[in-house]
Amino acid sequence: MVAYSLLGSLLATGITLLQQPCFASAEAIPALPGPGLADFRRALPNSPSGGYAPKAVTCPQDRPTIRSALDGLSDQETKWLELRRKATVEPMVDLLKRANIADFDAAAYVNNAATNDLSALPNIAIAVSGGGYRALMNGAGFVAAADSRTTGATKTGGIGGLLQASTYLAGLSGGGWLVGSIFANNFSSVETLRDGSPGSNVWGFENSIFKGPDERGISILNTASYWNDIGNAVGSKADAGFETSITDYWGRALSYQLVNATDGGPAFTFSSIAKTDNFIQGQTPFPILVADGRSPGTKIISLNATVYEFGPFEMGSFDPTTFGFVPTKYIASNFSNGVVPKDGTCIEGFDQIGFVMGTSSSLFNQFLLQNISQFENKVPSFVLNVVEDILTELGNDNNDIAQYIANPFMGWNPATNPTADSVGLDLVDGGEDLQNIPLTPLIQPVRAVDIIFAVDSSADTNFNWPNGTAMRASYDRTFGNIANGTLFPPVPDANTFINLRLNQRPTFFGCDVANFSLSGDQIAPPLIVYVPNAPYTAQSNVSTLDPQYSNAQRNDIIRNGFDSATQGNGTIDAKWPTCVACAILSRSLSKTKTAVPAACSDCFARYCWNGTIDARDNGIYEPGFIIGNQTTSEIGSGADRGVVRDGGLTVAVVAGIVVALLL
Repeated sequence: MVAYSLLGSLLATGITLLQQPCFASAEAIPALPGPGLADFRRALPNSPSGGYAPKAVTCPQDRPTIRSALDGLSDQETKWLELRRKATVEPMVDLLKRANIADFDAAAYVNNAATNDLSALPNIAIAVSGGGYRALMNGAGFVAAADSRTTGATKTGGIGGLLQASTYLAGLSGGGWLVGSIFANNFSSVETLRDGSPGSNVWGFENSIFKGPDERGISILNTASYWNDIGNAVGSKADAGFETSITDYWGRALSYQLVNATDGGPAFTFSSIAKTDNFIQGQTPFPILVADGRSPGTKIISLNATVYEFGPFEMGSFDPTTFGFVPTKYIASNFSNGVVPKDGTCIEGFDQIGFVMGTSSSLFNQFLLQNISQFENKVPSFVLNVVEDILTELGNDNNDIAQYIANPFMGWNPATNPTADSVGLDLVDGGEDLQNIPLTPLIQPVRAVDIIFAVDSSADTNFNWPNGTAMRASYDRTFGNIANGTLFPPVPDANTFINLRLNQRPTFFGCDVANFSLSGDQIAPPLIVYVPNAPYTAQSNVSTLDPQYSNAQRNDIIRNGFDSATQGNGTIDAKWPTCVACAILSRSLSKTKTAVPAACSDCFARYCWNGTIDARDNGIYEPGFIIGNQTTSEIGSGADRGVVRDGGLTVAVVAGIVVALLL
């Protein structure tokens, strides 16, 4: 009764405000040009409940068990890799041929590796950082540049085919939204997702997740209905006997923008990716999303936090704390000491794809409070008080994080697992330990990745630009026991990143294998190609907590990411595609003891960090355009954005949130 009474009051206020004049502007959609598809297939709506709620199912004859990380990769991933590695050969050959490394037959080299020694075939990964919509859009620009399906990506200056040649594609937080959205929509291209299809709201960021997608009728009624639907979906999970948290609301709201299906595909699961045809055939990279574990009774997330990865087959960690993996499909089943016993229950559908994306980006509490605080002069104070009281209560109950109950790792590895005695597994945003680029799963020796393209959209500086903090965090982590023997290339401090302009251009880290002190059967870590968000053609440093973008703003930031990935289609450096090819081949050349081509030596001299340090503090960092302002919209620094200026919309947003949270 309280919820609906409050809704009635807010509706009355909102309708009055909606009668006030407001203005809108039409903005053209710029390049990247390319045809959108009228329809595109999706992952599978295979939750047994047919909706958002998980459901108990009959356990398979071979009951689900937790697999020790000591076993390396799962049998499923190992078998899948046999297909994927072979599928990367043709696009890799095409990419390297177009790069035209002088006096080196790259095609013959790769084909020989594929035929005679698959371990010498370059093993490529792409990692997309967190950073909200900024990370999604900037990361989308890189992925578009790397995708041979993108218009113009394989022409002069392009790096198209890199995506098709990659084995892994990892994301966390906003980067996880990008990866999740691509795979939820059956590995659709960025162009397809950007352009959408008739009646689709996918990537429609002009309406914030607080308002919801456009529908007919009065906006405030649509928004209230949208949040009511979200509340009902989350309520169905609670009614089925499962704990819910604010991440459930967050993930459901995100899905309306990221999954091209009715109501954001409430029955779609992350494990269903493994059942899609193109994944089964090894025609896509392997998607990984990352979240951090929060130990019972703690609030602070440090570099010692357990890093969990979600894949189509398994969820778990290589860290020595948990050091095990559970089948993603059966995450919330009644595991006890690593197995679902005969009297235990198997659960499917808990890995709902929006919930997994929300888990990797569980900043909803901060995100909501940040935006609510900006409404102080536009919304009645009692409304703000209600919302803030709800959020505070959720935070006090530890519901501001993603709760996985039952904890699949209860009783597992009790000597080192901090959650072994906990009924629930608490997971938080994958960047809260400062490792804002999802590198940990990709530097595991068992995956034998040779090169990682690390796309960094972090907001480390006053004006939301990266300064290498995420890279430094991953490097620092390797000095603790939590790293379990993994290695990472040395990286400098934040001031050096800025002073040497390492955060304004691609930089290679870990170029020379001889610089690593290896013992026993250790192998050198991957070469990291660091690709930072920088103002090539747009001020892409919008706030992490900014919930709303016009199509033109979205496209400008995607275009900026494309220019970052291609160095302006080679206008900054015509040899950039050659240098990308050399980086791809670097570890393989070392393994096969093949002489480094002169063209590659030149690239390494220009792009490899040589150990120089310049730790001077030069004050506030405000970079200028690298290519020039080519925006079709006005994109500010982020300081003045994120405020919804339409009073009626503001009340509608808050009304919807209050209703959903009170249901």
